[in-house]
Amino acid sequence: MRRPHIRRVAIAVAVTTAATLPMAPAFAAPDSPARAATSASSPVEAARAAAFAHASATGVGPGDTLRATDVMTDPDGKQHVRFVRSHQGLPVLGGDLVVHLGKQSAYLGVTRAADHAVKPATTEAKLTPQQAEQKAAAVAQGDAGSAELVVDARDGAAALAYQVRVTDSDTTEAGGSRTVVVDAQSGRIRSNTPDSDEFISPHLEETLREKGETASPVTGVATQPAGLLGATTAARYPVTATGSGTSLFAGKVTLTTTRTARTSFLLKDPTRWNTETRDAKGAELEAFSRGTKFTSTTNKWGTGTTANRTTAAVDAQYGITQTLDFYKKTFGRKGIKNNSTGARAMVHLGRKVGNAFWDSTCGCMLYGDGDGAMFKKPLVVLDVTGHELTHGVVDATAALEPTRVDARGNQYGEPGALNESLADIFGSNVEFSANNPKNPPNYLMGEKLGLAQKFLRRLDHPSLDKLEGTIDYWSPAAYDTEVHAGSGVSSHAYYLLAEGSGRKTIGGVKYDSPTFDGSRVTGIGRAKATAIFYRALTRYMVSTTDFHDARTATLEAAADMYGATSAEYQAVDAAWAAVNVTTANTPAVGR
Repeated sequence: MRRPHIRRVAIAVAVTTAATLPMAPAFAAPDSPARAATSASSPVEAARAAAFAHASATGVGPGDTLRATDVMTDPDGKQHVRFVRSHQGLPVLGGDLVVHLGKQSAYLGVTRAADHAVKPATTEAKLTPQQAEQKAAAVAQGDAGSAELVVDARDGAAALAYQVRVTDSDTTEAGGSRTVVVDAQSGRIRSNTPDSDEFISPHLEETLREKGETASPVTGVATQPAGLLGATTAARYPVTATGSGTSLFAGKVTLTTTRTARTSFLLKDPTRWNTETRDAKGAELEAFSRGTKFTSTTNKWGTGTTANRTTAAVDAQYGITQTLDFYKKTFGRKGIKNNSTGARAMVHLGRKVGNAFWDSTCGCMLYGDGDGAMFKKPLVVLDVTGHELTHGVVDATAALEPTRVDARGNQYGEPGALNESLADIFGSNVEFSANNPKNPPNYLMGEKLGLAQKFLRRLDHPSLDKLEGTIDYWSPAAYDTEVHAGSGVSSHAYYLLAEGSGRKTIGGVKYDSPTFDGSRVTGIGRAKATAIFYRALTRYMVSTTDFHDARTATLEAAADMYGATSAEYQAVDAAWAAVNVTTANTPAVGR
């Protein structure tokens, strides 16, 4: 039975000073690099002081400690400092907030996850850490680590709890880890969440099994490249080299590799912060260091078939570097965490694993080879990689979380649905950025998976996805909808903002996007729409942001970039109204 969803709003306090960025940029202004929380940078100190000085707005009070995780500076000098909170030395789950400052560090406003005090009724636990570990191990069916006392402020009130990481979980595909939160007074399981994000949800697997459907991924085999690439006369190694890969899905691609000797090359890209792909060799690994390095004597990689173990690695490395390139050239983002660190991947994960994951514990992409029945090839498709790595970007910024996870591992709730939607939005943009003729860009997700409906999800008319039951419009039922199904609300709003309503053909694909009230929406273009959603994610979203909060966040972003009276601002408002997300139907706090 589904428990009632308690709305956990992200409160966006209106700014008190207008701050408008330069007009009409192609995309959002580049992010400034993340700064260490321990640095004595003036924006961090100013934002921390402002949070305590404006306690009635920020919810920060006695006993609270704020640790900065990101500092973002806009071209006009406006600053946004993201904090996580501790209360009396205990980490607070759902206590994150972003403090907004003007050019002279004046307080402008706050976006906060918790709309209530984070002080628990008691700080004395009835359960021992050992009892919490036993409960966590039992529910997640794995090996429990040490229990840590926390304050859980995610569900409308603050409570003392234990947080336990459980590894080798039998309830998680490929034996991944889970984070279990146990109430320190009652022993109730407050949450049980996988640490990795699966592209194929348990619900979708069950649906495909019931339909008896077998996916037949469409590959884009190219001719094997001839000749040694990157063979310079350098006497010192390692050096950067240019290699060639023959992939499963993207055809023949260029790969930047590391030359370690005259005839020795490593599948590691020094030009993209040492991004690397390794071989899990059928093991269920979460430690990248345990993966086997891919090497070559010719700097030619893969054959375009699964018979060659390196072929899947070519797709993975290509997809990851294309995703990194999209974020860097579009937003100036330097890596998934914006800290000039490369991304990592492991292919051939586990035995008969028909899925792909972003694993926050490993900090890398994990790809199975397929289960041999439903999915017969690795899910190393470009938009799958773009989707999953975007979960890493979300983890590093708003850290959107589902409101609950059922016993089978399905996730529910609007913040989790928004997370999935952003992954689809930016995953499709990775395709547009790569512009690979073997993998043409479009607003479809998973179109190369070989499903009978020709795609997994689509942004223009989400409800055409019958496998996951994706929805086009918001209703109160979205509070507790499975996250992939619920993702259609914000994905649809994004598409309408970018391309508008009605019929349209883009790149040979026909779209026909409807609206809730029959209104006509005129798009502002993909570049502007993507910039607005990215700015909203990085500046104005927090862990509990739902669809109505996302509307507010994108309006704030549009006002920053184009002005509150601009056509772009009005288009954002119209796009959300067209999916039935409006001021008038905003749910009451605590519902």
